[in-house]
Amino acid sequence: MNNHDLAPSARLYFLDWVRILAFFLLILYHVGMYYVTWGWHVKSPFASSGPEPFMMLSSPWRLGLLFFIGGVAASIMLRKLGAAPFLKQRSLRLLVPLVFGMLVIVPPQAYFEVVEKLGYADGYGAFMGLYLQGYGGFCQDGCLDLPTWNHLWFVAYLWIYTMLLGGLVAALGPRFDRIAARLGALLRGWKLIVLPAAVLAVARIALVEHFPTNHAVVNDWCNHAMSFLPFLLGALVARVPGFWSRPAPLRWHALAIVATCWACLVMWIAQWEITPPPPALRPIAYTVYALMAWCATVAACGFAVRHLDHDSPARRYLNEAIFPVYILHQTLIVVLAHAMKPLRIAPGPEALMLVVLTTTLSFGIFELVRRLGVLRPLFGLKFERAAQATVLPVKGTVAHAAG
Repeated sequence: MNNHDLAPSARLYFLDWVRILAFFLLILYHVGMYYVTWGWHVKSPFASSGPEPFMMLSSPWRLGLLFFIGGVAASIMLRKLGAAPFLKQRSLRLLVPLVFGMLVIVPPQAYFEVVEKLGYADGYGAFMGLYLQGYGGFCQDGCLDLPTWNHLWFVAYLWIYTMLLGGLVAALGPRFDRIAARLGALLRGWKLIVLPAAVLAVARIALVEHFPTNHAVVNDWCNHAMSFLPFLLGALVARVPGFWSRPAPLRWHALAIVATCWACLVMWIAQWEITPPPPALRPIAYTVYALMAWCATVAACGFAVRHLDHDSPARRYLNEAIFPVYILHQTLIVVLAHAMKPLRIAPGPEALMLVVLTTTLSFGIFELVRRLGVLRPLFGLKFERAAQATVLPVKGTVAHAAG
């Protein structure tokens, strides 16, 4: 028995570490997007399908994991603060960075996209005039929707799901905890892997071919299913005493399933490029995808609760830094990649440089942001006076575990 068995509202340090590592993984993933054949804002002249199997190692699960952690954090804070104060706090901490990001952080991504894909040459100032007007004439295999939130769709969806959860908890009252208790009694042993994966698989089979991901909220039903269901599951299991001792014994089994599912998906994609498999086999691939998505979450939580359930100055610093770094990272990748393209650096060294420069610049900007009280809310940080913001706390805080 660990401290989480006795105190389900205690600080879940291991989930902080999972969240931190998952957000760092996004930097690697979005650098990788520059080098694969999949659609993205800018593209390397060396782009190829070679890195794509390695991108598939995290593609099915990285955001579902973050939504799961977000659901855990929201549920704990709802219990602590009550619905109205919590929803007000979350709205300020998510919507202010979202609006600021759409107006200031994200536009360079769209600008360099139209420069590279459409040869736009009127300069950034003229582009921003069109951006703010909602110009719809930037078209190539579809038209660019402006203004846009690009990678900040995660923030918008997290806010929507948080509002839904707050309304659900307020409407159900004590019944929410009773539902959580029943679910907790069910999710033991092998059922912890099979049952959530089965729900995700059914949702994916039913929706993926009819509602391709668009990150536009409307008609994004498959993406909602693969995001909101983990979020809601996280919110429920956060109310189950002793739940966090359950993933650890399953961590190696879950990891083995992830590796097997990854190999199957890579072979499926390779076969698709040669001859598309019969439609009757597609539900199998969708099931494998969902199984990989959920087993990765079980494995991550299992290994983290076993090895990372501790506090440290590094955790406290990174836990504050990671959301501003997330807001900044994709724009930095796009700007740096565009600037480095004329140098014709080989893709290996260039990718390493992009990772290093994106990380160091993101943290450099964070160091400025955390010291200026007026900037902190724009990047999702609690407002503090400048003198307080420069001091790294010595004691752990009861802050949100995600976002």
